[in-house]
Amino acid sequence: MKNKICHAYKVCGGCQYMGTAYKETLFEKRKYVQSLFPDQEVEMVIGMEDPYHYRNKVYATFGYDRNEKLIAGMYEEYSHEIVTVPDCMIQNDTANKIIASLTATAARMHIEPYDEDTNEGVLRHAYVRVSHATGKALLVIVIGAKQLPGSKELVHELVKDNPEICSIVLNWNDKKTSLVLGERDKIVYGNGYVEDTIGGISFRISAKSFYQVNPVQTEKLYAEAIELAHLDKNTTVLDACCGIGTISLFAAKKAKEVVGVEINPSSIKDAEHNAEKNGIKNAFFFCDDARTFLERLMDTPDVVLLDPPRSGMGYHFMSELSKMGPKRIVYVSCSPSTQAEDLSYLKNYEIQKIVPVDIFPWTKHIENIVVISR
Repeated sequence: MKNKICHAYKVCGGCQYMGTAYKETLFEKRKYVQSLFPDQEVEMVIGMEDPYHYRNKVYATFGYDRNEKLIAGMYEEYSHEIVTVPDCMIQNDTANKIIASLTATAARMHIEPYDEDTNEGVLRHAYVRVSHATGKALLVIVIGAKQLPGSKELVHELVKDNPEICSIVLNWNDKKTSLVLGERDKIVYGNGYVEDTIGGISFRISAKSFYQVNPVQTEKLYAEAIELAHLDKNTTVLDACCGIGTISLFAAKKAKEVVGVEINPSSIKDAEHNAEKNGIKNAFFFCDDARTFLERLMDTPDVVLLDPPRSGMGYHFMSELSKMGPKRIVYVSCSPSTQAEDLSYLKNYEIQKIVPVDIFPWTKHIENIVVISR
C-alpha cells in the first residue's frame, strides 16, 4: 500500500505513524502490546484495508490566526496552538467539509471565537458525527457565551450548504476545562441524533453517547470479541460498560440473555431504543455504576464483556469480578496498558488469547481484545 502523506502530521502530532509504511505500523503496535503481556503470545494485528478518512467522530476548536482570521482545527500536541488541517487524512471528508462550512459562515456573520483565558467570545468547539451507513451527520456547536448571535440564520445557512446534516445541537460550555461538551444542550435542528449501522444492527447515536470512531474496524472488533466469547443460546452475558448497546446487541444475537450496564443516562436511553428498533428482546439495560451493579447482582453471568474508557475498570471492580467468578471474561480496551494492569487484579484466571485490532490507523493507539477463562 502506497502511503498518502498529510502535510501537517509533523505539526499537529495526531498521526504519529504517518510517513511510515502501514504494515510497519501494525508490527510496531503488536510489539507494544507484546511488551505489556511478555508471557503471552499476541496475535497479528487485524489491520484496515483502506486506513484513510476513517474517523467518523471529529472535533474542532476555534480561534484567530495571526491575521485575526477565524480558524478551526486541532490543538498541537502538548500546546493550545490551533493547527488547521482542512484535508485531514484520517477524518471523514464530510466532517471536514461541515467544519469548514461552519467556520466560513461564522466568519461571514462576525461570530467571535471563545477565548479560554479571558472567558470572552462565543464559538468554542464543533463536534461532528457522520454515519458510515447513510452519510448523514450530527453537528454539535459548543459555545462559551450565554447565546449564539444569529443562531437561526447560522443553522439555516449550514443546512442549506450541507444537506448531509440531519441534526444540529447547541451546547454550552464556559468552564475552565479540557472537556469539549458542557452539561447543557439544546436541539436546534432535527432530532438530536444520527443513526448508523454495524453488522446489520442499527444504532441511534446522541451527542453525548459513546460510539467507536471507526465503524469499519469496529465491526471486525466486535465480531472477533463475540466469536472469542463462545456464546450460545444457554449463555448469560453481562456487558459492564455497554454504552449505547453496540457490543451488547451483537452478543444478544447469539446468547440467551444480555444485561448491559452504563452510567451515562443518554447512552442507556439510546441502548433501549436500539434494542427495540432492532427487535432484540433478550437485551436489558440499566443506568448504574458498574461496580455497584456487580455487588448487587444475584446470579453470576457466564460471560462478562468489558469495554471501558481509557482509564480502565480499576482494582475494586476487578477484585469484585474475580470474587464473582464468571466462566469467561472478554476485555476490549483502547488502552492496553490499563487493561494489563486491570487483568493483574484477577485471581484464578488465565489468559486464553490476545488479539489487537487497528481501530486508529496512523496513530500510536490500538484497540486490544484479551480473553480470560477461569
